[in-house]
Amino acid sequence: MSAPYIVAVGGTLRANSTTERAMRHVLDAVQRAGARTKLISGAALQLPLYQPDNPERSDGARELVAELALADGIILGSPGYHGSISGLVKNALDYAEDLRTDPRPYLSGRAVGCIATAGGWPGAVNTLGALREIVHALRGWPTPLGAAINSTERAFDEEGRCQVPRVAQMLDLIAAEVMSFARSL
Repeated sequence: MSAPYIVAVGGTLRANSTTERAMRHVLDAVQRAGARTKLISGAALQLPLYQPDNPERSDGARELVAELALADGIILGSPGYHGSISGLVKNALDYAEDLRTDPRPYLSGRAVGCIATAGGWPGAVNTLGALREIVHALRGWPTPLGAAINSTERAFDEEGRCQVPRVAQMLDLIAAEVMSFARSL
């Protein structure tokens, strides 16, 4: 049995954002459990606006779609902007439409761990709900646990280590759930 391949998509254009650090925490956990990983965040998400009728794709968009097609499990992370996911993350997820004719269309057959961060609980919880709804629409399986992180609590130190035990526990459980599902396939 080959090692599961887990791809994380999300974050902001700011390097080492809380969202990116949370996704890295999950990727580190699945790596320790034997997975191969890929992070698509920051500048890699600066993609042209998705246009379904235009078949031309940038190199970054082609790479994103190819990585999603290969993934056995996915981690999605978004900051909460005005009560929902960021436009940057939504645009990246719109490119999953290019997988509509794939043998595993969209996110079908993949566990998807969802992480939302915001400067307060309402924004984080609303964003997590929006991510889970998008995963359902893309035929993915959101893990039973998703993480809503209040970024005002400073969950990560300057080196990216999680400082809040309950946040680390949530992220580790998401990693375990994604790995369990990926291995079961």
